[in-house]
Amino acid sequence: MPKLSIVIVAKNEASNIYDCVKSAAFADEILVIDSGSVDQTINLAKKAGARVIKKKWLGYGPQQNLAIKASKGDWIFSLDADERISSALAQEILQAIKKETSFVYNVPRRSLFVSRFMDHSGWRPDFTKRLFKRGYAKFTEHEVHAHLSTKFKVGRLSNPIIHFSYRDLESVINKINLYSTGGARDNLKSGKKGSLKKALFHGLWAFFRTYFIRAGFLDGKEGVMLAIANAEVTYYRYLKLYYISQKKLKK
Repeated sequence: MPKLSIVIVAKNEASNIYDCVKSAAFADEILVIDSGSVDQTINLAKKAGARVIKKKWLGYGPQQNLAIKASKGDWIFSLDADERISSALAQEILQAIKKETSFVYNVPRRSLFVSRFMDHSGWRPDFTKRLFKRGYAKFTEHEVHAHLSTKFKVGRLSNPIIHFSYRDLESVINKINLYSTGGARDNLKSGKKGSLKKALFHGLWAFFRTYFIRAGFLDGKEGVMLAIANAEVTYYRYLKLYYISQKKLKK
């Protein structure tokens, strides 16, 4: 039977890491790459059964690739600290690596926004490449929203990752700041330009797309909240891009 490593990138995830690692207990190895936690993340990860390596934060994509390189399994599953693997998904993963009908797999994800698991708003269906055989995929180098890249045929699993992405409004606000900053840096690297006009246009479009085109109105009040959050993160991403660009020009 091929060996499976589950890799988790984490920082200050004391509220999540224990349950996350426990959900991955079926794997041959659980590896947590910690990037400077000052809470109990490391102790709780070890208590739950993970091997922990401390590494300076390089950005989400580079950090994931570092975790992959440090892992020992023939197959790798990338799991975020705010995600859980159900027993049904665990069995499906083990069957997939045993049969090897594909070397890279998309996995569905069911995500929580404050008080509802979303069924629309662009959050479902939500497939993300997470399971792959070593050497057949790697993460892009983006600071935020990096994804697995592969040139091989991608299979699909049916049982979802359970994603506790936004447990409360505090986490929504924190992630708006985090994702808009990281997104601005990624956009700068790709040569994009920001402005107030672009921030307003793209922010409004993000709301319209989430709430109307992606049927966020069917997700009740959480659909409205998510559409506004998407608008805000997009607005601030383009505004931050503008100011980062201005600072670089002045140097």
